[in-house]
Amino acid sequence: MASTLPPGVPDLLALTAELCAVPSVSHHEAALADLVEARLRAPGALAVDRLGDNVIARTTGGAERRLVLAGHLDTVPAAGNAEPRRHGDTLTGLGAADMKGGLAVMLALAGLVAGSGRSGGPGEPRFDVTFVFYAGEEVADEHNGLRRVFAERPELLAADLAVVLEPTGGWVEAGCQGTLHVRATFRGRRAHTARPWTGVNAVHRSVPALERVAAAAEATGPVTVEGLEFRESLQIVRVEAGVANNVVPDECTVVVNRRFAPSRDPAAVVDELEGLLAGADELETVNLSPAALPRLDHPLVAELVGVFDLAVRPKLGWTDVARFAAHGIPAVNFGPGDPSVAHTAGECVTREALEGVFAVLGRHLGVL
Repeated sequence: MASTLPPGVPDLLALTAELCAVPSVSHHEAALADLVEARLRAPGALAVDRLGDNVIARTTGGAERRLVLAGHLDTVPAAGNAEPRRHGDTLTGLGAADMKGGLAVMLALAGLVAGSGRSGGPGEPRFDVTFVFYAGEEVADEHNGLRRVFAERPELLAADLAVVLEPTGGWVEAGCQGTLHVRATFRGRRAHTARPWTGVNAVHRSVPALERVAAAAEATGPVTVEGLEFRESLQIVRVEAGVANNVVPDECTVVVNRRFAPSRDPAAVVDELEGLLAGADELETVNLSPAALPRLDHPLVAELVGVFDLAVRPKLGWTDVARFAAHGIPAVNFGPGDPSVAHTAGECVTREALEGVFAVLGRHLGVL
């Protein structure tokens, strides 16, 4: 298909390919951060800050409201797809959907916003805009770049609305589930398997708790929040025990993951899961990431959805919209690419998807 974008806007598929060609597996985002920073500084019209491999660019026009557009620089490890390949209007490669396509949209919008008000350029945007390119989203929370910026420079992220350009297939994915991991440790006493009665098998001690969790998992279902159905889940994700095939295990550790709807009280979710794991000698909350409410009634969210007649669904995973929500900033996921192909060998994005999201956000900002 021919590009539907106005003159002066870069070819978004080519820009995505350029970004995909720069490896940025988690913990190795520096080269991509350098490229992004250079592009953002080039127009000279944006205030640009860098904290580690996190790059933040802002307009300072004194608008009444501010919009944040956010996207992560990192990808998961390659699955034979490190080299981006174009097939007509489709780009296949690591990060194409998750989420270098979204980064390309952000960079192109930053170029438009930086040129606003200049002779022959677009008109003044309706909002001041903050573009946040951050590291470490695909790994443990402690490495999350957005977390670092909120901790060290929260003023850089102050806004009235945030849009996280995770791949959503052009849907608005409102809110997100919370996620909890609890590690339960069951202890026994070692013995030779020829004389098991002289010991206590820690794995056997864990069985009643495992059965309770499995039964509860079968009973999970959708929870409706603001008219959206969030499908909760409960899964045993790790079991570790034993040192040799002729030794009765003296320790068994079990990790359970609970995904919960934004209407749930996180403390109550922890209590519920610990109750299912009763009998363990030790319980540890490995991580707890609260959910985010959809906020569909917020005027800026309602405007984005209503003016462009965007389809809305709940976000069933956890994303950084929850991090914005925790700081009182309403946020939605809205970006190019099919989320079902993220992290797969066939990850891809299309020109149509890129240009569709770009057009919506450009018109919402008032620069298209």
